[in-house]
Amino acid sequence: MPPELAATQDPISQAIVAVVIVGVFALLALEKAHRVLIIFAAVALLWLITYLTPYRLVSFEAAHRAIDLNVILLLASMMAIVGVLKTTGVFGYAVVRLMERSGGSPGTLLALVIWFTGILSAFVDNVTTVIFVYPMVAAIAGATGIPLAALALPMVIASNLGGTATLIGDPPNILIGSGAGLSFGAFIENLTMPVLIMLAVCVWFSRRYYREQIAHGTAGKLPADAAVITQPLLLRWGLAITALVFVGFFTHPLTGMPAAVPAAIGAALLLLTQDLLYLRTQQESHEERIHGILNVIERDIEWPTLAFFAFLFIAVGAAVETGLIDTMARGLERFIEAGRAGLGLSVTGTLLFAGILILWVSGLLSALIDNIPYVAVTIPVIARLVGHLQGDTEILWWALALGACLGGNGTAIGASANVTVIGLADRAGQHISFREFTRYGSAMTAITLLIATLFIAAHLYVGKLPTLLGGMTGLALYGGTRLMRRRGGRVREQPG
Repeated sequence: MPPELAATQDPISQAIVAVVIVGVFALLALEKAHRVLIIFAAVALLWLITYLTPYRLVSFEAAHRAIDLNVILLLASMMAIVGVLKTTGVFGYAVVRLMERSGGSPGTLLALVIWFTGILSAFVDNVTTVIFVYPMVAAIAGATGIPLAALALPMVIASNLGGTATLIGDPPNILIGSGAGLSFGAFIENLTMPVLIMLAVCVWFSRRYYREQIAHGTAGKLPADAAVITQPLLLRWGLAITALVFVGFFTHPLTGMPAAVPAAIGAALLLLTQDLLYLRTQQESHEERIHGILNVIERDIEWPTLAFFAFLFIAVGAAVETGLIDTMARGLERFIEAGRAGLGLSVTGTLLFAGILILWVSGLLSALIDNIPYVAVTIPVIARLVGHLQGDTEILWWALALGACLGGNGTAIGASANVTVIGLADRAGQHISFREFTRYGSAMTAITLLIATLFIAAHLYVGKLPTLLGGMTGLALYGGTRLMRRRGGRVREQPG
C-alpha cells in the first residue's frame, strides 16, 4: 500500500485552497448550479491538483478523516424519524389545532404561526419544519385573505430562530456541537432563553411590519381532513421512541454517546416498529414495501444534503491540511490582540470583543452565503482561538452559533429554509421576491443580533443564572402584548 501523501503547507498551496473555497461560496450565492454539484466539482479539483501537481492539498486518506460521521449520521437518523412521524398526520393535526385557538384574530393567528414554527424547529431541523408548516400556512392565507408573504416570511424567520436554540435545530449547530464537543444540554442551557426572547420580538415586529396586511384578514376555516391522525398507534410508539432519543441526548455526560448514536438507535427502532405494525394488518408482497424503510430512505432522507456535507468536510479538510486555517486563526488572533492592547481590555473584555466580532462577522457573512459552509470553515478557526485565549472561552462558540443562525435570516439565500419556502411559494404561483425577503429579513437580523450582543455581554459579566432570569423578565414584559382571555366564548387580546 503506497504511503499517504503529506500535504504541502506553503503559501501557494494555501492560496489555491482559499481560491477554491471562495469560489464555492460565490457560486453558492449566485445559485448558478446545484450546491452538491458545486462542492463535488470543488473537491474533484482539489484532488486533481493534489495528485497531478507538486501541490498536495488533501489526500484521499486525509479526506476520509475529515468527514464527520457524527454529523452525517445524526442528520440522516433525525430525517428518518421525522419521515415516519409524518406518515401519522401529527404535524397537520397540531397546526390545525393551534390555528383554531386563534379565535378568528389575524394578529393572534400570526403569533401562533411564529411560536408553533419556532418551537417545532428547535426539535426538527428548520428545512423539515418549513416543509411541514408551509402547506398549512398557504391554506390559512387562502382562507383568511392575508397575503402569503405576511405569514410565510415570519414563519421561515421563526424556523431559523427556533433552530438556533438546540443542537439539532439547525445544521450549523450540529457542526458546532460536533466540532466543539458541546452537548445537547449545553445548547439548551445557553441558547434557549435568548431565542425565546427573539421569538417574542419576532411576533412584536411582524405584527407591526405587516399591520396593514393582517388588518384586512378575516376569520378563515381550515379543511377538516387536515386534522386527521391517520395512524394513532404508530404515533404513540413514535412519540415514545422520540422521547427516548432525547433522553439519550440529555444523558450524554453520563453515557458518553455522541448525539448520532441515540438518534440512529431511535431511527432503527422506529422503522422496525413501523414495519411490524404494517405487517399486522397487511399482506407482505414481493414488490417494494412503500410503507417502510425503502420509502423513508428514498423520500425522507435528504441524500443531496448529506452528500453536500460530506464533500464540504473534505474541502475544509484541505484548508486544515495545508495550514490555511492556522493562518486565518493567527490573523484573527493578531486582530483581537491589537484590539485588546489598543483599548486596554481585561481578560473578560477581550472575550467580549472577540465574541462580538465573531457574532457580527458571522451574521453578515451568513446573510450573503449559505451558513453551513461558512460554519464548517470557521470551526477550526474558533477552536484555535479557544485554545489561546483565557477565561470563559465557550462564549465564542455561542457567538458563532448565534451569528451564523441569525445571519441566515438576512437574505433569501442565507439559509436553506429560506430557499425552500421561496421555492414552494413559486411552485404555487405566489412569488416572493429577493428584495421583499431581504427587506423584512435584514431588519429582523439586525434586531436579533443586537439582542445576541446583549446576551454575550450578560453571559460574561453577569453569569448564566441572571441571564436566564433576565430572559424570563423579558418574556413576562412581552406577555402583556399577547395575553389572551376568554370572555363570552371569544378570545380577546389585551393591549401591551
